[in-house]
Amino acid sequence: MSAGESVETLLRRVAPGGHGTYESYENYESLLQALAGSQVWMLLWNGQAGSPDAQYGNMDVAGYGYAPCVTSAQELAASGWNRAHEVVAGREIAAALFADRWGIWLNPHAPGGGVGIPWLDLRRIAVGLDQLPAGPLRISEPTLEIPQFYALLTQNAHRTPVVRSLRRAWVRPALGVPYLAVGLDLYDSAPASIEAARRMMAQSVLAVPDGLPVSSVAMADDYDPVAMWMRSQSRPFFDRDAHAPAGYDASRPPAPGAGYGYPRAF
Repeated sequence: MSAGESVETLLRRVAPGGHGTYESYENYESLLQALAGSQVWMLLWNGQAGSPDAQYGNMDVAGYGYAPCVTSAQELAASGWNRAHEVVAGREIAAALFADRWGIWLNPHAPGGGVGIPWLDLRRIAVGLDQLPAGPLRISEPTLEIPQFYALLTQNAHRTPVVRSLRRAWVRPALGVPYLAVGLDLYDSAPASIEAARRMMAQSVLAVPDGLPVSSVAMADDYDPVAMWMRSQSRPFFDRDAHAPAGYDASRPPAPGAGYGYPRAF
């Protein structure tokens, strides 16, 4: 995103019908970057800004919840909204809404109906866009033949008592290179346990072929789309508690074609 590009400018580039191309994902990523450093005008259905009874409006699109908002005072006037509103920093509203799995819908009054930002992308804004992969994510079982890595990782997991089980997935972000994700299911989330798991991974990735990106995922993270996929779609390849993994349902459907955890484009 070049200097001076506003959220409104980028919204015009993220036009309905342009989804699915590399350019559209780049424009959408630029929109998220702009939102992270901007403000939005949240539309209040009840109450006044800062009052205990203040309540954002809500929209349901294909079963996903969104809070409507506008991107400037000019857009607020154009919307005809005659109730109260609240001006909130983009990163602040992202952190407030994603935990309840709510997204925001930008300028729903605009021609074409505006653009929805799902809660998974609000999570990326809140945590840091450079910290989490760009969705929608295409997730599948890995087909890589890397027995040395899996053997070393399993051996190290046996020696790391905090590790309950390990899962794996092949993740293809909308932008960026594909990577192998390893799901870490720990008995607890104490700092010492997390550090032990980090050391286990650091020792194990020495057996990874050059050029293969590997990332670890906390299976306890209820908001991570890769962990969500692993819990519902994959078997543990290391399970300390059972030789045969329990609770796996092979009849479950594959991840949605729109990218796991993301609503389809409208």
